Amino acid sequence: MLADENALVEQAKTDPEAFGILYERYVKKIYNYIYYRVGNHHDAEDLTARTFHRALDHIDRYVQRGAPFSAWLYRIAHNLVANWHRDQSRRKVVSLEDIKLSAQRREGPHQMAEQKEERDELLAAIRRLPADRQQLLILKFVEGLSNAEIGEVMGRSEGAIKSLYHRTLLSLREMLDAA
Repeated sequence: MLADENALVEQAKTDPEAFGILYERYVKKIYNYIYYRVGNHHDAEDLTARTFHRALDHIDRYVQRGAPFSAWLYRIAHNLVANWHRDQSRRKVVSLEDIKLSAQRREGPHQMAEQKEERDELLAAIRRLPADRQQLLILKFVEGLSNAEIGEVMGRSEGAIKSLYHRTLLSLREMLDAA
């Protein structure tokens, strides 16, 4: 699969249709990543378009280094989101309200209210985490990336990601216990 992707990326350097295939393959994932970082659809759509525009403009400079092409796209998206937050001059808030954390089961109103309260408490704790820890949780639980893939996106080793993940979970537990 990685060899096929590498060939497609090389082809995309001269063939716009090949880039179109890469776009179709990754646009939803990149959009979801950006949406959970910026919290609204309008800015997420704009930043997703800018991510792929930048990728197309610079694909001739892309060098295969053993990581999937998506890691490069996530890195571009990450940089654009960071710039967007700087431009907005406000603290990044990840809107996770639209995430379906679990399938809705037929339960009584008491259980549903309790689950909503727990979810709201968890989301509030996540929003208080530093940006890199929020990014880690999004890549891990929303995008389903492995620690190695997250390391590629965040520019850290797999061991550093494991350590950050562990510290993040401990921080969340402390925040929730204190509440």
